Amino acid sequence: MDELNAPYHAHIYYDDASRAQAQALRARLLDAKESGALPELFFVGELGGHAVGPHPLPEYEIHYSLAMLPAVVALLKASGLRALVHPLTDDDVADHTTLAHWIGEPLPLKLETLDPPGVNQGVARFGKSAF
Repeated sequence: MDELNAPYHAHIYYDDASRAQAQALRARLLDAKESGALPELFFVGELGGHAVGPHPLPEYEIHYSLAMLPAVVALLKASGLRALVHPLTDDDVADHTTLAHWIGEPLPLKLETLDPPGVNQGVARFGKSAF
């Protein structure tokens, strides 16, 4: 799957001080999904409460189509939260680095936890569950 046809994914980061802000954004995203305002927003994850995988801060993820990218990016920017936006291709490392776009200050990711290039086990979970 190449980046031009790939589905999209975003990680929304928060800490104790911004948890309420993250919950408010999650509620807005769920409302937009349910109302049809973002018809191709397929998944809105739960706030995790702790760092997981390559992510050094607690985060939750959303899954959506390329068509929703401008609207999703606008919501993320307006939230004031830090987010990592990227396509979901067969290259997990590239998705989180060279193909990624940061909203807010970038974070150092633990890239060694990602799937090797050519294999992205998250593709099968797109729209169904958190990676």
